[in-house]
Amino acid sequence: MRRIVLFLATNIAVLFLLSIVCHLLGVDQMAAAQGFGGSTGLLVFAAVFGMGGAFISLAISKWMAKHSTGACVITQPANESERWLVETVRRHAQNAGIGMPEVAIYDAPEMNAFATGMSKNHALVAVSSGLLQQMDREQVTAVLGHEIGHVANGDMVTMTLIQGVLNTLVILAARVIGRVVDSALSGNRDERESGSGIGYFVTVMVLQLVLGLFASMIVMAFSRWREFRADAAGARFAGRGAMISALDRLRGGHGENTLPKTLAAFGIAGPLADGFRRLFMSHPPLDERIAALRNASPHH
Repeated sequence: MRRIVLFLATNIAVLFLLSIVCHLLGVDQMAAAQGFGGSTGLLVFAAVFGMGGAFISLAISKWMAKHSTGACVITQPANESERWLVETVRRHAQNAGIGMPEVAIYDAPEMNAFATGMSKNHALVAVSSGLLQQMDREQVTAVLGHEIGHVANGDMVTMTLIQGVLNTLVILAARVIGRVVDSALSGNRDERESGSGIGYFVTVMVLQLVLGLFASMIVMAFSRWREFRADAAGARFAGRGAMISALDRLRGGHGENTLPKTLAAFGIAGPLADGFRRLFMSHPPLDERIAALRNASPHH
């Protein structure tokens, strides 16, 4: 639950800061001056901030991942274990038809791994020291196949596009409604002058919070769905039994997940929740993922 709260708080903080900066710099007023009725200026403004922010995050994702986890990229394998790790990733990448990702290890006690990067041919696959220590090689092979599946499926770019579109819609809807409220509270003044009153500012802040929560549910729903696809990829590359064994090992693992919240959706395992909180889970329960693999057609 703590990681869900932190994830939502981060998104809310970004929207909150965006609103304040735009209000202080008069950006909203400039967009309004372009014509509220036609919505051209407002749409451009929302798209620039919504899509731009999402793609900037994608562009720096590898750098952020290395910095936040302390991941050490294997440039020259120092031992047999590292050589095996690099060669296994290379084999999976070739089978998936993508470029060789960077391979890294980060120091953490839990069993986890993640993949990130700007494109299929410029990705990073990282595994925790805990995963290498607590899983056998067959299970690690399956986990690496799962992560290569994320890269080959283009999940990082797709998630960025979804987040960018939703950000744009949230920013646009909050400001359109905010201007209507501000105009009503100020006595229906000219629409071109709306966007400067306190009614507008408060309405935008509240709506970005509420709409941002719904947007997070959509992003997390996609994140859960893509885990099933990545599990299927891991089963293709390493064998269904190996993928099920790896997930079962994760299910039996214990300890706090130390993967930074910005990377939580990209890990092999994520936090669990019940009831309403399930809508904000980045990963489906491991029991459901194992059942999906067992029930899958042998030809998939």
